[in-house]
Amino acid sequence: MSRIRKISKIVTGRAAVDGAGVKLVRVLGHRDVEDFDPFLLLDAFDSTDPEDYVKGFPWHPHRGIETVTYLVSGIIEHGDSLGNKGEILDGDCQWMTAGSGIIHQEMPKPAERMLGVQLWLNLPAKDKMTDPRYGDIRSENVPIVTEEGARIKVIAGSYKESTGAFEGRYVKATYLDVLLDAGKEWSYKSEDGSTLFIYILLGSGSFDPGQPEVIENKRAVLFGEGEQFWIKAGTEGIRFLLLSGKPLKEPIAWGGPIVMNTNEELELAFRELREDSFVKSDGG
Repeated sequence: MSRIRKISKIVTGRAAVDGAGVKLVRVLGHRDVEDFDPFLLLDAFDSTDPEDYVKGFPWHPHRGIETVTYLVSGIIEHGDSLGNKGEILDGDCQWMTAGSGIIHQEMPKPAERMLGVQLWLNLPAKDKMTDPRYGDIRSENVPIVTEEGARIKVIAGSYKESTGAFEGRYVKATYLDVLLDAGKEWSYKSEDGSTLFIYILLGSGSFDPGQPEVIENKRAVLFGEGEQFWIKAGTEGIRFLLLSGKPLKEPIAWGGPIVMNTNEELELAFRELREDSFVKSDGG
């Protein structure tokens, strides 16, 4: 019988202001990198007041990571040094490989509700300086698996017979958006040895058949070793994001928007920013 993963950590996060004045919740950050490896950062936003987010994230650099922005609802205009520009809309996802260096901006626009997350996924040391790439995942291209009382959107990785809309080149991460009706049970077969956590967007649930403890929304829940993730939705149902990937177990040197393996690499990156030699490739 498959071992059910038990809760090992619950993270609520803390209110933060980033960019030019965007109010968000920093769910995961520097303090969590060892436990959540290969996932570095998770910022969550949920607001019906455009003043909380319209100042946006003007032009800024990244190196050594992938940034994955997923919108449940809202509008974000974006542009980058590869020449990409456009909009992220309801259900869309932007999977950007910063690699050797990219400069981009993300500017949310007024919407009825801005709900979503940005995830930072670490790059292996051997791929830190890979050419930057842009991945545009449109909602209509995301497979949806419908089961009794459940709807699973497969953004990346796979679920049963469905392959996600995107596959990571460097870390083969699984990214699911799961909606369960009230009181429904659901399980996911996972690879033992992988990191698996969820972020609860809406509703609540319990995660151990032997423990009825209910965990509310706006929390990240990290699970320990095992081959099966199990959940029972609370009385109002639940919507959560499930993320899983193999840990890299590599040293981390993190300075603002840049994540490398050594302080020397960080110093070089910031020196290149000052000298205007940071961007190495146009992605072509």
